Amino acid sequence: MPVSKFDVEDPFQYLTSLNSYHESEAVPGTLPQSHSLPQRHDHGLYPERISGTAFTAKRAVNKQTFLYRILPSTAQSPWTQVDSHPLNCDFRTDLQFLPDQFVWPPLKVDRSRTFVDGMVLIGGAGDPTVKNGVAYYNYSCGVDMGKDKAFYDADGDLLIVPQLGVLEVQTEMGMICVRMGEICVIPRGIRFRVSLPSGLSRGHVIEAFSGHFDVPELGAIGTLGLANVRDFEIPKASYYDTEETTEVMSKFGGKIHTAKMKGSAFNAVSWHGTYYPFKYDLGKFMPIGSTLYDHQDPSVFTVLTCPSDKPDCPAVDFLLLGPRWLVMENTFQLPYFHRNTMSEFSSVLSGGFDLATVPKQMYGMSALHNNLSPHGLEAHEVDEAMSKKLKPERVPDDTKAFLVESCYPIGITDWAAKNAIPSNGGENFGNFKRHFPSKI
Repeated sequence: MPVSKFDVEDPFQYLTSLNSYHESEAVPGTLPQSHSLPQRHDHGLYPERISGTAFTAKRAVNKQTFLYRILPSTAQSPWTQVDSHPLNCDFRTDLQFLPDQFVWPPLKVDRSRTFVDGMVLIGGAGDPTVKNGVAYYNYSCGVDMGKDKAFYDADGDLLIVPQLGVLEVQTEMGMICVRMGEICVIPRGIRFRVSLPSGLSRGHVIEAFSGHFDVPELGAIGTLGLANVRDFEIPKASYYDTEETTEVMSKFGGKIHTAKMKGSAFNAVSWHGTYYPFKYDLGKFMPIGSTLYDHQDPSVFTVLTCPSDKPDCPAVDFLLLGPRWLVMENTFQLPYFHRNTMSEFSSVLSGGFDLATVPKQMYGMSALHNNLSPHGLEAHEVDEAMSKKLKPERVPDDTKAFLVESCYPIGITDWAAKNAIPSNGGENFGNFKRHFPSKI
């Protein structure tokens, strides 16, 4: 069946279909009909709009949502910059741009940290102040954020990929449960908090400064394939009502800021619009592949994409390398040697990369192959790929790996440089053997 099997049941219900106009109310009758800004709301709620695109964006891509809140978001104190927060980063000065290949072992879970405080920046490129670029994080956490905490990222959309544990994400639009094998997107500006119903959690976060995450165009594939829009799940309205103050953290211009808000940041009783968080079960992905010879480009595994300011060069393509059949004849096994104009950031959530298994202790690892830096199989793997008898092979069901392609060269932080395992050929140049004769 094209669906993941989870150890933890999802306690929430969802709306379905990405990019549709949705509406939801936690209390019947709180969603105004026929207009969005009543002079006086029948239930005493405050209308508030959050927009993810310019007002004049084309209808097909226009993103905005009206929320009906117990108190407006402006019921807050002034902002204060947190100078010492580990997420603070100036991408123009704080990153090292290196052509090496890097591997990072999975993070040891920090039991004392929340989701936000447990995020560690690996690297990125661009500048959030001009809405152009990407950043990669690992996270580990063992403590709930708490009902009096909220966080939002004004710099970019956050794509969250758990590798261990379960996240319950309370957002302004409602609740989302995200398990290993699912992904979740929190668009820029939407406030959220994370709790841990099953204890410790670990995973990855991809931050896109450019545009918003969306499904790719299908072109010659037709109307079905890859991630089908009906399989995306959007939270239904739910709210938290309190008289206590909430600490709101904001990532703005690459710096963390805090403010106090009267009541809860999650006090929206109802909402309607096109701008909302969503989740997706990677087990529902419908892979497309070659059925005779050679390999199609890895772009056919794209689950979500995010544009850059460069035509036909995405800031982020999030690709799934999961279960499927490999049936190509007289074809070199993936990954063949390549030097891509796109940088590649990858991880194994479970299983391995295609037919190559990874030890369980390395589940959650990360790797970076920067743009135009050569990479491919090791020498002994090449010999096996060239000599093996080809037959249809099934990539195992527990295989869950992802690849992020970006048009940007990726700079790494000091932390990433200190904790990386270099994965180049070394002094012996990778032990590759010469097969071409010396003289012809």
